Amino acid sequence: MRTKGTYLSARYQRIKSRRGHAKATVATAHKILTAAYHVLNQGIPYHELGEEFFYRRDTEHTERYRRRLIHQLERLGHQVTLQPIPEAA
Repeated sequence: MRTKGTYLSARYQRIKSRRGHAKATVATAHKILTAAYHVLNQGIPYHELGEEFFYRRDTEHTERYRRRLIHQLERLGHQVTLQPIPEAA
């Protein structure tokens, strides 16, 4: 959770923003325990997904991604109006 730039840190921050510190801590600990189980049980190395995992996943769902970014900007005090950029010829 405290290590910057990791999948677990990004997961903790996403859950913390919605559910609070305590639930985010337990959810992250559960994710670590699950990963450790699979590493030990199957004998496979841990594969770090990286901090950008959620952003890459969200870009597959562009409308949800767009709404989330607009909401973030509005929380920062900006009024957002989207206008599509004409495609280059």
